[in-house]
Amino acid sequence: MIGEQDSHMAEIAINYKNKKKYSEMPSVGCSSDAVSALRSVWSDRIEHIEEFVLLCLNRANKVLGWSRIGIGGISGCLIDPKIVFQIALKTNAVGIILCHSHPSGNTNPSESDRMLTKKLKSAGKVLDIAVLDHIILTKEDSFSFADEGIL
Repeated sequence: MIGEQDSHMAEIAINYKNKKKYSEMPSVGCSSDAVSALRSVWSDRIEHIEEFVLLCLNRANKVLGWSRIGIGGISGCLIDPKIVFQIALKTNAVGIILCHSHPSGNTNPSESDRMLTKKLKSAGKVLDIAVLDHIILTKEDSFSFADEGIL
């Protein structure tokens, strides 16, 4: 019988709790709004290691939440698309903003940055979750794939 505590199967629990009032949730209308939101949660290691953060947005572009997807080394960070979309699906996001840091201070996207963006954008189409932007963040600057027309 389902619900018995001595079941021989693992229970799968998916949990997302947003304790913010709608009026308190930040809105993202442009890349500078996203950069501000991201800088507010970014670690102080921006000049030392590459990190990857995901912002999940609702239909009104309110930030449902953020998640640090990966922590890498000086020149890279491995990202599993399944984890990105697992989090987006948990929040019922209709849009996501990808962001990773470049400790070098160089905001130019690498070929692997471009390939990852393309891969995640394609996966998002299947799930009806729009990849709205991919931002490269450095201590002093940022680069927006959407602003540059390469999304």
